[in-house]
Amino acid sequence: MSSSERATTTAARTRETPRTQAWATRLVVVGIVLSALNLRPAITSLGALLQEVRDGLGMSGSVAGLLTSVPPLCFAVFGVTAPRLARRFGPAAVVCAGMAAITAGLLIRPYAASTAGFLAASALALMGIAVSNVLMPVIVKRWFPDRVGSMTGLYSMAVALGTSLAAAVTVPMTDALGGGWQSGLAVWAGLAAAAVLPWLPLVRRRGAGPGPERTAGEQPRHTAVREAGEQRPQPPLRITRSRTAWALAVFFGLQATAAYITMGWMAQIFRDAGVPAGTAGVLLAVTMVMGVPLAFVIPRVATRLPHQGPISLVLGACGLAGYAGLYFAPAAGAWAWAVLLGVSNCAFPLALTMVGMRARTGPGVVQLSAFAQSTGYLISIPGPLLVGVLYQHSGGWGLPIALMAALMLPQMAVGFLAGRDRVVEDEAATR
Repeated sequence: MSSSERATTTAARTRETPRTQAWATRLVVVGIVLSALNLRPAITSLGALLQEVRDGLGMSGSVAGLLTSVPPLCFAVFGVTAPRLARRFGPAAVVCAGMAAITAGLLIRPYAASTAGFLAASALALMGIAVSNVLMPVIVKRWFPDRVGSMTGLYSMAVALGTSLAAAVTVPMTDALGGGWQSGLAVWAGLAAAAVLPWLPLVRRRGAGPGPERTAGEQPRHTAVREAGEQRPQPPLRITRSRTAWALAVFFGLQATAAYITMGWMAQIFRDAGVPAGTAGVLLAVTMVMGVPLAFVIPRVATRLPHQGPISLVLGACGLAGYAGLYFAPAAGAWAWAVLLGVSNCAFPLALTMVGMRARTGPGVVQLSAFAQSTGYLISIPGPLLVGVLYQHSGGWGLPIALMAALMLPQMAVGFLAGRDRVVEDEAATR
């Protein structure tokens, strides 16, 4: 090849790079949205059909409580492995595998012949959700470092949309498919399969970061230099030395406790109060759909404030009002309580936003995301199980609702602490 031909080829490649980069960025956005849509239907579709699943598998209230505790357990156990897997295979490959695991788990679990099989298949799906939960803030930080608030809002809004969609349509869709709860649960595997597709072309771009397309073993020179300059002087943080990291982890755990109690039990609370099953599912959907607009607004507001603690207090106050309504008049004011609890559940996008804000560097976000989510989900494990035990042994919802309201108070306190304008790198280095 002559020098003029080589120059022409080089110029063509240079011209193609911006187009390739724009295409990859759009693909990442599609992948984030589709993945986020799949991070909760495995849970809320089960909540809508919990009574039917209990009857079909012969579960007691305590075992059903254990079932609602499986999500945070899996998120804690498998979420902690996400940073190591991402370093080895790249975030895109891990998220792609996570979506495949969700697909397989959702296909298998409705047709398991026993409670143990149902739990095992659920764990497979939840494993995929766990690693994706941890890596989504990382991918947002790497691809959109100047748009963390808006992209976190888009991701959180998609999570809320998928959550509410599964809660609203699972019961009517089950009826349309012949009334079998197995079909009503299995149909959500189709949405998970669709989420695999956008990540496949990105698997070659190891690291799931912006830059010219590269294979798993290649990096563009400018990216390698930048990452080496960023990471060499910064060994892994001793994240447990940061008070902000602990406050954020506890906040994440308490909001997850409230969320999984809501997703697993709220439809049952309304049904026991005399609300029809279909309406109870719609009420749960109303709670979840509140997160669609608010999950987009809250991160954008949070990134503009020096202290995010006041947002935590407002969300907590809405939760306390909603629990009071469930206690005193669950059926009479059902729609109002659903709305208030939906606002309260928007502590989740606030927590994700603070993960991106409380660390200065990309590696810091990885560590903080894994620590806050894994520790937080460990904290949240006993809540749904304890609600099931209290419900079965007390014969009503008074004690469980009182427990939910009591847990909201420390959530507000640690959320206020986690919202302070600090970064974990400084605290881990100085303490």
